[in-house]
Amino acid sequence: MTDKRTRAVYWAATILFVLPMTWSAIQYFTEAPKMVETMTHLGYPIYFLKILGTAKVLGAVAILYGGFRTLKEWAYAGFTFDLIGAFWSHLASGDPIYVAVIPIGFLLVLAISYLSWKSLERSNRKAKAVP
Repeated sequence: MTDKRTRAVYWAATILFVLPMTWSAIQYFTEAPKMVETMTHLGYPIYFLKILGTAKVLGAVAILYGGFRTLKEWAYAGFTFDLIGAFWSHLASGDPIYVAVIPIGFLLVLAISYLSWKSLERSNRKAKAVP
């Protein structure tokens, strides 16, 4: 895949991931009734909404800004843990599988963003190494 195409895939996947994560963070901060209902159903305290909302906003900024490579890696890891946790939380609370797999869909989009970012990084390193 060319760098131009990889960059397009990266930005498409990243935007498709970051926008819903940011939207959910806003829903968490405002304690939207559906989010409160979901958290209660999953067995988490309501204050957990603020913790997750803060983490999602910081993670989205780290992924979009990308100036600090290690921080961006941590953001990808944090979202991975969040989505795996959401999957298992839904299963453990008795939700049907079609509800539980929604976070896995987001995890796949996150993986595309991450893998294309790493591919672009490798290409950039190679380009800088060639005189």
